[in-house]
Amino acid sequence: MTKTTLANLDDVAETLLIPLYIRAKETQRPDAMLMDEKALEMVKQVDYDFSRIKIQGHDEVALILRMREFDRFARDFLANHPGSTVVHIGCGLDTRFERVDNGRVEWYDLDLSDVIELRRKLIREEGERYHLLSGSVFDYAWMDAVKEKPQRPFLFIAEGVFPYFEEAQIKYLVLTLQKLFPGAELVCDAHTPFVIWADNLQLAFSKIKARLHWGLKHGKDVERWGEGISMLEEWFYFGTDEPRLSAFRWMRNVPLMGKSTGIFHYRLGKQS
Repeated sequence: MTKTTLANLDDVAETLLIPLYIRAKETQRPDAMLMDEKALEMVKQVDYDFSRIKIQGHDEVALILRMREFDRFARDFLANHPGSTVVHIGCGLDTRFERVDNGRVEWYDLDLSDVIELRRKLIREEGERYHLLSGSVFDYAWMDAVKEKPQRPFLFIAEGVFPYFEEAQIKYLVLTLQKLFPGAELVCDAHTPFVIWADNLQLAFSKIKARLHWGLKHGKDVERWGEGISMLEEWFYFGTDEPRLSAFRWMRNVPLMGKSTGIFHYRLGKQS
């Protein structure tokens, strides 16, 4: 079988292989928290030395928990807004649409052109309710394409994306979303500045060249970016009672670590 190469991927896009590999490993566990048979297929199809990916056991669990919680946020939104539009920013090789599709949602997967081309080869082409958007999240032409559809509730998902950019970039993006999609909801993950430093140290040893930049001390700090932005919910890894994190649950009581990494759910103003 001819394998798919990754020759054109830059250093940031290469990190899409980390969650893919972790999902494939998780799927093979008898106590899997998330199943993704497609990830197993893709790992076999991609021409890449996955032994380069060095992730500690508790970090693997944290990644799976993150994916599972993002699925939960998406399902909750679709339960409240069945005929809505969801945009997955920096979708990578994730298969969230297949996992949460309710039969009515209009779904957009957005990523760099080389990543989208990989998705076409490894996952699926576009369909009646499923669309691919090629380009940088900061090339706002993609927003025009999304706005062409009839007005409906919007959810923007950014998993494992924002920390790779500077705060000024993320702030401008969030304010632009608020302006063009008033009342939309945003779910993203973020780390404290300390975790950004620690993760960059780990990335240096893993031979992955990408580095993290944006850190968030408190979820409500984003509310200061613009009038009308409100945090609806926050979720922290060490606050969960997942048995496979039991050995690390003590960290929830450590001020520097208890709320160091989380998922944050915002509403971007009021719908016009």
